[in-house]
Amino acid sequence: MWLFKLVLIVATLSVALYAVIYFLQTRLIFPTRLAEMYQAELPASAVRLEVETGDGVRLRGVHIPSASGRDEESVLLGFGGNAWNADSLAEYLHGVFPDAAVVTFHYRGYRPSSGRPSAAALLADAALIHDHLVETLGYRRVVAVGLSIGSGVAAYLAARRPVAGLILVSPFDSLEAMAREHYPWAPVGWLLRHRIETAAYLRDATAPAAVIAAANDSIVPARRSEPVRRAIPNLIFDRTIADADHNDIYQLAAFRAAMAEALIRIRSADDDEGPHAR
Repeated sequence: MWLFKLVLIVATLSVALYAVIYFLQTRLIFPTRLAEMYQAELPASAVRLEVETGDGVRLRGVHIPSASGRDEESVLLGFGGNAWNADSLAEYLHGVFPDAAVVTFHYRGYRPSSGRPSAAALLADAALIHDHLVETLGYRRVVAVGLSIGSGVAAYLAARRPVAGLILVSPFDSLEAMAREHYPWAPVGWLLRHRIETAAYLRDATAPAAVIAAANDSIVPARRSEPVRRAIPNLIFDRTIADADHNDIYQLAAFRAAMAEALIRIRSADDDEGPHAR
C-alpha cells in the first residue's frame, strides 16, 4: 500500500510540475518584464516607428538613420534575444555599426508594443516589419541581424523575404531542441506550445549568412549551433569568440570586430550577386 501511495504522490507532483511548465512557459520564453528594465540612450537622430498587424496589434519600433548617409538604401533590421527590448538593441547595433541605418521593433507583448508574445506571432510580425521598411521607408537592401532567439526570427524572415544578408548570433537549431537540452526530464514534445525551427527555415534562405557564437556558451551549447551552420546554403562567415559566454559576448572587442567583418563580407557578396530574387 505504501508503494502505491508513493507512486501516486510522485505522479501527482509530476503532473503539477508539468502543468506549471505548460501554462507558464510563455513567461519563461518571453520575459517581457525583464526586457523593460534596460533604459537605452538613443541618439538624437532616432525616430519612433509604428506598424499595425492584421489582428490589430500595434508594434512599436525605432529607426536610427545612417550617420554617414553613404548607403541610404541599406538597413540593419535587428531581432533581439528574449530579454532585449528594441531600444537597447538599436543602441547596441548603432554602437557596433555607427555608419549603418538600424531598425528594431519591440516584440509584441513587449511594451510599448501591444498584444501577447508567441513564437508564431513573432515570426509573422517579422515579415510585416520587413515589408514596412521596403514599402514605407524605401530600403531596398535589408540585412537581418538575430541574437539568440532572435536568430530564429531572422532565419524565418530570410526564408520568406529577399533579404540582402543574415547575421546570426548564438543561434540554435530549434526551440524544442533547446528545451530538451535544459529540461531533459520533461516530455517537451507534449508540453511545448511555441515552435521556432531555425535550422529548417535556413534551408530555404539563399542570402549570404554569417554565424557568430560564443566558445563557452552555457545557454546555447555548440551542439545546438552546429546544425544551424550545416543548414545554411550560403554561409560566408563563421566565427567562434574565445572565452565568451552567452551574455558577456556582447562586451568583447573580438565580437564587435567579428560583427563588423561579417557585415563587410555580406555587403561584398550582395554586391557581387545582385538582388536576391525568389
